[in-house]
Amino acid sequence: MAKRKPYNTSRPPAQPFVPIPPPLRVLVLYATGQLGWSLSSFSVANLLIYFYMPPETGAPIFPAFIHQGAVLGILTLVGILSAAGRVFDALIDPVVANWSDRSRAGMGKRRWFLLYGALPFAISGFLVFVPIAPAESAGNFMWLALCLLAYYFFFTFYVIPYTALIAELGHTATDRMRISTYIAVAWALGFVAGNSIYALQGYFEQQGMASVKAFQAALLLVQGCALVFMLLPALLLNEKRYARQVVSPQPLRQSIFTVLGNANFRRFLWSDLFYWLALSFVQLGIGFYTTLLLELDKSYAFVFSLVSFVTSFLFYAPVNLLVARLGKKNLLLLAFLLFAMLFALVAAIRHIPIPPLTLLYGLAILAAFPLAVFGIVPNALIGDVVEAEEQASGKQLSGMFYGVRAFVMKLGISVANLLFPSLLLMGKSIRNPRGVQLTAVLAVVFCLLGWQIFRRFREVRNGVDTNSETGRDPGNG
Repeated sequence: MAKRKPYNTSRPPAQPFVPIPPPLRVLVLYATGQLGWSLSSFSVANLLIYFYMPPETGAPIFPAFIHQGAVLGILTLVGILSAAGRVFDALIDPVVANWSDRSRAGMGKRRWFLLYGALPFAISGFLVFVPIAPAESAGNFMWLALCLLAYYFFFTFYVIPYTALIAELGHTATDRMRISTYIAVAWALGFVAGNSIYALQGYFEQQGMASVKAFQAALLLVQGCALVFMLLPALLLNEKRYARQVVSPQPLRQSIFTVLGNANFRRFLWSDLFYWLALSFVQLGIGFYTTLLLELDKSYAFVFSLVSFVTSFLFYAPVNLLVARLGKKNLLLLAFLLFAMLFALVAAIRHIPIPPLTLLYGLAILAAFPLAVFGIVPNALIGDVVEAEEQASGKQLSGMFYGVRAFVMKLGISVANLLFPSLLLMGKSIRNPRGVQLTAVLAVVFCLLGWQIFRRFREVRNGVDTNSETGRDPGNG
């Protein structure tokens, strides 16, 4: 066992000894939390519109629980609630990040949040899909709004401290790439397992359940599994032994200014915003693309996700090798362009003279490489920026860096949730899929904007800005 030495007393330590690099079993344990929150969050992130504004394939999949038409001309109730929930979620990200950075909890400054956030996170994610009235009503609207607020609060309460551990468990850039790879695998497994809700719903319907009850039964099963995975690192991870941590004395406002003062990080944030806009459009649209553009059964949405994410696993090792050879920046730029090409094909899918199933599998395989890149590289890249900031200013703000990134990510997702249903008003049927096609076109535009902005990012290697003589970004004071 590695000898543990007294921590450098020049800064107040979060633990009394120098932490040691975590072994593989600890990293796998940590990754189970990612699997859990990915699986738990799938329902609200990807099925809210599917449940409350379902595709029109002839017979309705679900009854109308809230008003289905336009509000204020171009918006929808489900779009407004979804976007408002995401905005609320984004606004509390920096608050929870600051709580976590300043925490002195005896069990671990991050782990405390995981333990007390997991159960209400899973419960609220289920209750979002349990309307209190069997038909369209104002009560359902109010209940949905309340459940979404609770869900997004506990989502942030768990996820922000969890993500901050990437930079703290990863003692070197290589370690951070390994951790990012493991949690990318876990996230993909959670996303694929979340898509099984479509298939589970179909199975329970075959057993005689009504569509709503079948969907809720599938969701309850998935949330139960998610809770178990989320609790594993909360209960078992020895955070003080393995995580490099210093309690931050900075108040919320000062921490935000420090993070946003990093000009290089701001470039990443803008490009990341457009990535999440594009990805959210596609995630929200999988059920629509499958049933309306390809005219396949809804269960094939699960097939698409399964093939794309399982195939992406094959690229995880090559992505790590390519990062060492090409750098994180160049790989992300390539992924932006590949995603733009993929979304362009989805927009034109009805005009491609290839059998629908062949198209489905082809698009799923094409998505695999950029999914692997975006699944692994950004978290490791942020960890590099955190280390560079710590070396330049002496401030360790891992929680706030990941919290601000989450704020921007959720801002993009909230805008996507607001725009997506509005575009559906232009056509979401087999005879008129124009609105669905427009979602893919807009995703192409978002990818190209993200690519253009990220070209100005300066890569950080070994804690040093490769374009800066001091190692400190010029925009960071």
